[in-house]
Amino acid sequence: MKPVVSLEEMRAFDAKAVKDVGFDELVRRAGTAVAHQAIAMLDGVSGKRIAVVAGQGANGEDGRVAARALEARGATVLLLAPGAEASALEGVDLLIDAAFGTGLARPYEAPVPPTGTPVLAVDLPSGLNGDTGAELGRPVRATATVTMAAIKAGLLVGHGPELSGEIHVADIGIETSPSSMSLIEDADLASIPARARADHKWSSAVVVMAGSPGMEGAAALSCLGAMHAGAGMVHLVSAGATSRIPLEVVVRPTAVPELATHVLAEASRAGAIVIGPGLGRDPEVAAAVVRVVSERSVPVVLDADGLAAVGSVEELTFLVSAQTSPVVITPHDGELTRLLGEPVSSDRVAQLAALVEATGVTVLSKGPTTLVLSPSHEHPAVLFVTAGTQALATAGTGDVLSGVIGALLACGLAAPLAAALGAHLHGRAGARASGVLVSSALPALIGDVLSEARRGR
Repeated sequence: MKPVVSLEEMRAFDAKAVKDVGFDELVRRAGTAVAHQAIAMLDGVSGKRIAVVAGQGANGEDGRVAARALEARGATVLLLAPGAEASALEGVDLLIDAAFGTGLARPYEAPVPPTGTPVLAVDLPSGLNGDTGAELGRPVRATATVTMAAIKAGLLVGHGPELSGEIHVADIGIETSPSSMSLIEDADLASIPARARADHKWSSAVVVMAGSPGMEGAAALSCLGAMHAGAGMVHLVSAGATSRIPLEVVVRPTAVPELATHVLAEASRAGAIVIGPGLGRDPEVAAAVVRVVSERSVPVVLDADGLAAVGSVEELTFLVSAQTSPVVITPHDGELTRLLGEPVSSDRVAQLAALVEATGVTVLSKGPTTLVLSPSHEHPAVLFVTAGTQALATAGTGDVLSGVIGALLACGLAAPLAAALGAHLHGRAGARASGVLVSSALPALIGDVLSEARRGR
């Protein structure tokens, strides 16, 4: 995992580093890192024209150090103030944005470079809130960003990804541990446990409560996700038709009034329960969901129609507190808005943190950047997943994800890691699709990615 920091955390880390290393040395290292990235972007800078927009603070000092280093390499450098006119950027080969760093709290109207001119931002694109990714005025739109010591949360959420471009973390000697947030990386997939020699099919079994007439596909996709993510057995309990369910799945057809009873009975030998894909929203079904969650003895993934059965934050709090096993919810923005009774905030991290604190739930908030927050103190409070692609924006991929998370819970991972690693695995698999991704092809790709991660590829 890569550390991700809030602005408050970064200020504390900076202050300690200034005492230990010295301000001038830190600026020298930061400016040198910026210069090296500029050289890489232009494949050498001799004879190139580079504009550096430098403010009065530490960010501007980084830019001025970079300017001197680039001049020493043969570049012609124009040093400009933050209020420079766009016309001053005509003919430049690169714009370095060192106008404002993490301390900006007011709107900034960045000069717009000519179309096609690459932009390198120092620490943050000026005009981007480093915590929330909100725009402050008209921010810089960078081709790449060199951020010092650790990724700032605002680079990953809100408008951060579209404004920051390719992110490069420069190690300038600032210790950023412990941080409250982390970004999941490919190498982290190797931590997903493989089956032990003595394991049997029930050692990592998953019970799936899903499906209804006409929605058999959702149940099938969730079961397939669990199977390809390592579940030793998948047991589907469904009040819907089961003709489309994979042969390897053990199916228990049942009437709605007996749903909860059969799920709880099967879960006594399993490692996790997945509730929701294609389940339907009949009041009796909702009552079965409530009963299973409140009487659970193993971790639960509450997705789609399962989450819809929970009427409010207060009800979710009651259900989670009824037992000690973790509950993972996987809402998209519409589901989150319904549950909270308010729109999703521009400060998504703070809003989700409040939900977690109120309910004790582990929440996976789906989006271009997926966020996982948990009440657990054994892992960073916030995990970021950026592996998702637009290929996953198709019906059924969320059903697959719920099964994947269920399998990872069943194999013994803690809830926040199961959710975050499941989302990363899901995203990496989606990126492998050639052409249009069909959801039924996704589980096999998940199995491929997981196998390669365990082999260290």
